[in-house]
Amino acid sequence: CLLSNLFNSQSLLEQLYDGYDEEYDCPILDEDRVVDELDNQMREGGVIVDYHGCDFFPERWFHIVFVLRTDTNVLYERLETRGYNEKKLTDNIQCEIFQVLYEEATASYKEEIVHQLPSNKPEELENNVDQILKWIEQWIKDHNS
Repeated sequence: CLLSNLFNSQSLLEQLYDGYDEEYDCPILDEDRVVDELDNQMREGGVIVDYHGCDFFPERWFHIVFVLRTDTNVLYERLETRGYNEKKLTDNIQCEIFQVLYEEATASYKEEIVHQLPSNKPEELENNVDQILKWIEQWIKDHNS
């Protein structure tokens, strides 16, 4: 998760919340504060951002965007196992059906840098990691010459 990896302390993480959403049973992220907090680190480069949305992140931050896609049956089981309430579960499934995150990514960034990767089985996770690592290696090679 983006937040747990980039922020060292729970108190700093809590400063980025702007309330609590009872309906979805989760904290509300103050997106402006997140961008302000991450901007210097992102300018330095070498950061991988892992988050379930992207439209509030500045375009200048990214050279490539990967959107993980999951079959709705697999997704339903994952979210049910996590204990998501019915509204949150249904909304997440609908987002996957209607490709909301992919469309958000292509609307927020140049379409040629947005890629979809399947995320249904452990083998696909391994393939995705391999593909992302190959992209990183190639990007480094292309930009260090």
